Amino acid sequence: MDMLDLEGRSAVVTGGSRGIGLATAIALRVAGADVLICGRSVDALASASSRIRAEPGAMNSTVTTAVVDVRDSEQARRLVQTSVEQFGRLDFLINNAGVGRFAPLAELTTDAWREMVDTNLSGVFYCCRAAIPVMREHGGGWIINVSSLAATHPFSGGSAYCASKAGLNALTESLMQEVRHDGIRVSCISPGSVDTEFAGNAPSSGSGWKLSGADVAQAVVDLLRHPPRSLPSRVEIRPSTPRK
Repeated sequence: MDMLDLEGRSAVVTGGSRGIGLATAIALRVAGADVLICGRSVDALASASSRIRAEPGAMNSTVTTAVVDVRDSEQARRLVQTSVEQFGRLDFLINNAGVGRFAPLAELTTDAWREMVDTNLSGVFYCCRAAIPVMREHGGGWIINVSSLAATHPFSGGSAYCASKAGLNALTESLMQEVRHDGIRVSCISPGSVDTEFAGNAPSSGSGWKLSGADVAQAVVDLLRHPPRSLPSRVEIRPSTPRK
């Protein structure tokens, strides 16, 4: 069977205004998909939209934005509905929105804990729950959840973040088994160190050994092009030559 053609397909990318999400939105549009990106900042979304439209090689597909906080179940529902209103359907849901706050557990605030769990885990639940009926109605789709190698390799100072990503892995595995016979494929991508603005960091000239957002985006597009009989349910991606 031929690999899935992305032209004319529709995708929602949460956390799509920067980092991995922005790179993924660019890659999807270059591949021919219509893309809806969401985030919490109007200005960041406007800037990202302009960058996506200006990307060389992008096909004549649509890019639109929505101000959404995935921690709110009603906003997640409206996000999926917006995709249906804009594109007539939802083929791909890329759950990328994530938050990292790092501190020893004894020093971690309740607000920081809730922000990570509510964004990294509950937000994915809300978006998936809203998307599944729409995908079922249109004969299937693909949900890709962006996790982290931290889910299986916990580290000091990352208790809440690692726990939220471990929960995301479990959610993804269970959901994959629940909806595979509906034509909905569910996968988890777990990157290692990525050179983005995540957790308040800024990309730096000394981080060339790290993955780029485009590397992870390439993995997303490669997954979506797998033939219908194939379900790579978990992908780990690491820097090929990490710092010693």
